[in-house]
Amino acid sequence: MVLRIRMRSGLHFVLVLLLVQPSLPALARTKPRPVTLDRDYASALAAADRFLHAWQTQDAESGLLLLTDRVRQHTDENQLRDFFSSERSLSPGFEVGRGKKLSGMRYQFPVALFPGDNTHPHHATHPQASALIVVRIGRDDWAIDKLP
Repeated sequence: MVLRIRMRSGLHFVLVLLLVQPSLPALARTKPRPVTLDRDYASALAAADRFLHAWQTQDAESGLLLLTDRVRQHTDENQLRDFFSSERSLSPGFEVGRGKKLSGMRYQFPVALFPGDNTHPHHATHPQASALIVVRIGRDDWAIDKLP
């Protein structure tokens, strides 16, 4: 974000400086927390996002490719197809919350699914809260191991 301030006189500059100056010592006392990049977290989150995007766009083919073999084997095929292809008239949406590491190769992400409601198009749809489990299945491959 770029903040542009047009100064008409030196007085404006002094006023801005006086407003900012009291907060400077407080900022100097706080140490910034180091940012740690967890590549596994980022990869797992990307897999969750791709899966939910497939749900959002009703792309069953792409979504099914992101599932673990265990989920595909233990879930009825019709149930999986229905998950991706419900009759929605409004655009569905989703939110992914901050995930947590369950183990070295498993992450859980809270999700809210906004399915879009074809029966009440003028009413806001209520989100369906759930969670996705994402697991590493290869060196750089991640898959969904629990459906929302």
